[in-house]
Amino acid sequence: MDIIELIDSVTEKIAALAWSLFLLTWSIAWTLKGAPIPSSKVKRVGSSLAEDAIWAAFWLALGSTVFAGIVKLADIITQALGLGG
Repeated sequence: MDIIELIDSVTEKIAALAWSLFLLTWSIAWTLKGAPIPSSKVKRVGSSLAEDAIWAAFWLALGSTVFAGIVKLADIITQALGLGG
């Protein structure tokens, strides 16, 4: 496995894990926020989780962009050095 395949593989796994955690947190947050529970503390926790999930999506998008740039840069360097396939 060359460096580009390794970086691409790690990037895909990290993005999939991050999106899974984001979706899980987001669904739990909206469940708690909209739950017919009279406790306002539970609803505040739901709101907090929803806000955290939105920030997670932002950082996931930013991180995915950085990783895509790293993969592209590694591809360019590999091609320039004549190491690519």
